[in-house]
Amino acid sequence: MTGELSENLGFRNGLCGAHSSRTIMLQEIAILFDSTPPAASKEDYSRLIIDENLLGKKTTSTRRESLRRLKELYGLDPQVQIFRYLRFFWKMDQSSRPLLALLCASARDPLLRMTASAVLPARIGDEVTVKEIEEAIYSATGDHFKAQVRLNTARHAASSWEQAGFFSGRNRKIRQKPLNTPTSTTYALLLGYLCGVRGALLLQTFWAELLDSPEHIVHNLAQEASRRGWLTYQAVDNIVEIDFSILLKQSGDH
Repeated sequence: MTGELSENLGFRNGLCGAHSSRTIMLQEIAILFDSTPPAASKEDYSRLIIDENLLGKKTTSTRRESLRRLKELYGLDPQVQIFRYLRFFWKMDQSSRPLLALLCASARDPLLRMTASAVLPARIGDEVTVKEIEEAIYSATGDHFKAQVRLNTARHAASSWEQAGFFSGRNRKIRQKPLNTPTSTTYALLLGYLCGVRGALLLQTFWAELLDSPEHIVHNLAQEASRRGWLTYQAVDNIVEIDFSILLKQSGDH
């Protein structure tokens, strides 16, 4: 279950995405966020990347390409709702950042979403091959892409999952558990909420699956997030209520 992927909120649909030539670019987005306030404008990001060469690219063309791909992955615009909340939670907990980046990039890159079916079911300690990731892309797109494009996309996706903490090992991708926190749990549940999902079903969305945590752990982390004031969480027997009205109101989105 994913819900309604509204492009007005920042989600992206279709068959195109940054992973045809890039990873989630975790290092680059971290540098960019460390150098800008949360309220930075899209013009600020462009100026830093292109004019000031914050990311240390060798040519103007590579600077522009980096900007384009980071926009595809994250939005880089405070008017983009899921990007604005990414920035809000980014400053809360540094250890949460790899999973936060993957969550946002998955919301914005359909190619990365496709590869989850090759990664999430793998058991801890198992190897996940680039071939298996490529097959997941083929299963979702058929012959839409040439074989070399699928292979390159699979390689970039494998690196992204590694950056997010799902793999260990540079050459052989060995499945491991990513670090999930109240911060990343809140962002994942919020993505589901923005897609129109409510109640206990929020713990069964694609975004919740990306947390790679048992449901009772997600419940516990949501309770901690509630204590921090990021959401309202109530559970009585099998009835679960999770609400983001306060956070959305504070951000002017409700």
